[in-house]
Amino acid sequence: MATHLDLEEQEQLDQLKHFWNTYGTLITWVVLLAAGAFVAWNGWQYFQRTKAVQASALYDEVERSAQAGDTARIERALADMKDKFAGTAYAQQAGLLAAKTLYEKGNTDGSRAALTWVAEHAVDPGYQAVARLRLAAELLEAKSYDEALKQLAADVPKEFEALVADRKGDIYLAQGKRDEAKAEYQKAWAAFEPRTDYRRLVEIKLNAVGVDPKSLAAAGAASPAKTKP
Repeated sequence: MATHLDLEEQEQLDQLKHFWNTYGTLITWVVLLAAGAFVAWNGWQYFQRTKAVQASALYDEVERSAQAGDTARIERALADMKDKFAGTAYAQQAGLLAAKTLYEKGNTDGSRAALTWVAEHAVDPGYQAVARLRLAAELLEAKSYDEALKQLAADVPKEFEALVADRKGDIYLAQGKRDEAKAEYQKAWAAFEPRTDYRRLVEIKLNAVGVDPKSLAAAGAASPAKTKP
């Protein structure tokens, strides 16, 4: 005859069977998905580490080619970098380094192509801004003023706004648009920290377009007083 304990154990077993029949499939899938996610995460981490090592090695090739001044090797290595590791920081750095070397070697088309790629595909907004500034400078030198201004029309991180305004001022001045140049130089002057060397360079440019930076400083100091009742 079954004891009270036997009956209680049977009831618990029946409850467990009912629970498993109801939720067993769901629990199994949850466990499998969790295990799969863990394996996938580890695999992704391994892949990313491997990819970073490979991208680093290819960046070294770009760097060696730049030091040797071998423009053909630079372009081949950069093409491989863009094809295989476009989303890495190494690709962005390689693009800027390649552009600099190609420009110094007189390959302006190659330099602009590299800068354009970084400006359009870099994942870091800072690298994008640097590429746009350098590309605008090359286009300014080539007297492609409208194209240069287009490069500076995109949004940039706040720390680059002063540099963009200064570069715009240079372009407008080259076009003979003194008023527009003056306005951009004033923006740049106001945005730069007071003791930076670049601000002193902008002061020279302001003097060249007939603006005394001291008057801007005086106006800035007086502006809070205008808000008083």
